[in-house]
Amino acid sequence: MRSRFATRSARLALAAVAALALGGAATATATADTAAGGDRTTQSCATGDLTFRVTVKTQAAGYYLITAKAKPGIVCHLEGVFPSASFGSAPHTAVSPAEHSVTDDVVLGGSAVAYAGISPKSTNNDNGILFDRLHLSVAGDETNAVTLRLPDTAKVDRPIATNWHADAADAVPFVN
Repeated sequence: MRSRFATRSARLALAAVAALALGGAATATATADTAAGGDRTTQSCATGDLTFRVTVKTQAAGYYLITAKAKPGIVCHLEGVFPSASFGSAPHTAVSPAEHSVTDDVVLGGSAVAYAGISPKSTNNDNGILFDRLHLSVAGDETNAVTLRLPDTAKVDRPIATNWHADAADAVPFVN
């Protein structure tokens, strides 16, 4: 006589529950999307779920505005933290946070977009190294980073980035 846990899917589900019980508590990464209708839950965005665009802005001594949009058929959210980005492979070309706290998550899907601002130079001197590309990923998904060609050559010295925002006006990285 077969038990009701004999099917493959039931065995996999039972194994997953057992693994969670043995491994401790698991943290869910999905959050409720209250802005788009209430009861829907979204997954965290991975770098591969998104398309990116870089534009040059002149406000705040000049910065790059990164626009992220979900690929067709994908609904996900970007956490309100700064993106993982660097202009080169050296540690001093990696961006640091321009904001001191986490902001609201941004739900992407359809025409919704998220914005982050990256200032390649946060120092007040003539130092810097020239780069024409930006390596970018969603925080936590660094192994799947994309390389974006910049619209112009950037002089990089202690770059900073804002968190992801739903409004481009909130993604201006003001340099102190």
